[in-house]
Amino acid sequence: MADAYTKRRNWGEAVTVWSGLASVQPFRSTSPVEPERETTTETVTVFLPPTAVVDSADRIVLRGQAYEVQGEPAVWQAGALSHIRITAWRARR
Repeated sequence: MADAYTKRRNWGEAVTVWSGLASVQPFRSTSPVEPERETTTETVTVFLPPTAVVDSADRIVLRGQAYEVQGEPAVWQAGALSHIRITAWRARR
């Protein structure tokens, strides 16, 4: 579901739209500045095949953990090296 300002998904009825191998690279992990906050964020860069279907409002599951796609996926078209690059993040305790 989407409106003029944002894309939204019904996560209660999520379905898998693509599954397969990917290259997942650590990007950064940040800890909170305020001591009362108990979570950190973990960000990864994911390289997918050019046939993968991924959108900025999607979630991806890596090793059983759900990550939010951050921004629009970047499509790289360069012959045999074509791929999709996404940045994804999750909060963790």
